[in-house]
Amino acid sequence: MLSRQSTERQNRIDRLQQRVQQLQSQKPEGLRAQRAQQRSLETQNRLLQREQRMQQSDQARLQRLGPQPSAERTAAMQAAARGRFAAQFRSNDALQARAALTARENGWAPRHAWRRGHRAAFVAWLGPVFWPYAYSDIFEYTFWPTAYDPGYWAYAYDDFVDTVFWGTDSPYSAYARYPEPGAAITDFRARGRASVSPRTLRQLCADPDKGVTAWPIAEITRAVRPTPEQRALLDELKAAAAKAADVFKESCADSYAMTPPGRLRAMTNRVSATLNAVKIVRPALEQFYNSLNDEQKARFNALGPNIGERSQQQEANAQAEGCGDPKSSLTQLPIERIEAVVRPAGEQKEALDRLSDVTKKAVAGLQAACPDDVPLTPIGRLDAMEKRLKAMLEAADWVQDALDKFYAALSNEQKARFNTLQQTASP
Repeated sequence: MLSRQSTERQNRIDRLQQRVQQLQSQKPEGLRAQRAQQRSLETQNRLLQREQRMQQSDQARLQRLGPQPSAERTAAMQAAARGRFAAQFRSNDALQARAALTARENGWAPRHAWRRGHRAAFVAWLGPVFWPYAYSDIFEYTFWPTAYDPGYWAYAYDDFVDTVFWGTDSPYSAYARYPEPGAAITDFRARGRASVSPRTLRQLCADPDKGVTAWPIAEITRAVRPTPEQRALLDELKAAAAKAADVFKESCADSYAMTPPGRLRAMTNRVSATLNAVKIVRPALEQFYNSLNDEQKARFNALGPNIGERSQQQEANAQAEGCGDPKSSLTQLPIERIEAVVRPAGEQKEALDRLSDVTKKAVAGLQAACPDDVPLTPIGRLDAMEKRLKAMLEAADWVQDALDKFYAALSNEQKARFNTLQQTASP
């Protein structure tokens, strides 16, 4: 019954999404027509969000009522822990992995994690927003990477690929509940999406340069004690930071993406906004940093929370360890599960084969963007970040077209199965 209801609800979601897209593409003339279009668009969006919430509830009920993981699925989950960017971080330091998982599950902004004695972790989703703390991360990671979990970028790569196929909170995902080697992976229990208040979303989306995500301009001023000329350059950096914040306002989603193509677009929008912000900030940052003398640069580099001791070389070695290894869990496993659950035939199977090929190509592109070491200067680290963001966007471009075509070839029943892949992943 629930499975049939989920399929019917997905049909309604598809129709509502088409209606919203049609309304958004219209260009009515005259103020009265524009207001009528806006009212209609708001009504359709409310209906769409209600159906999406109900679909989410149905999926949670399906998972609660579902059978316990089979031996085959347990083996698949164990295989998913290997052959991925973050594999070595989980197995090398179980305590650190558990701490990163705690920060991730609570959706803590970096400064909230630091106050609790945790390194900042990559938070993939907060409500419907992918990479919610991207605005603060692009700056704070640039200047004190040792205050972040050493596997931050490895988890970011894994999450980017995982979320397309599995959605969030999957037993196969990068942050699934198995921080200790071979232990808790079979004890996975999916949890609902962490609740997020409208106020928090407004802060993230409307005012990313305020509150918990603010850049620490005041801290820099106190530490560096800039000259009048340097203060002018710091003011230019502050203005660039405010301009960069504006690009994030248009990349926030106010409703959950329920389909794999929708999730990929939501993620791509955020990564693109982050890359644009880096390009806006970099010139002003470079001018200010280059204006500092050696003593000021040293004080600048010493900014940030004291979260234990870890040398940059240790972090570089840890990050570079698994980049060149095959990432079979990111490419082979999801395609196998899609084939088992969706059961494509004919042209659908050919479309899935193409999706498999471009996914492998995309993951190889992410591997190529892995650093050999952590640059020693903030400008160098920002350059490395720009390279990673470009790799993520390129990977998304490769996958999006093939994913759209495969999804479009599916029946409504197959789409519903694909949308709930993590709940129905047992063959």
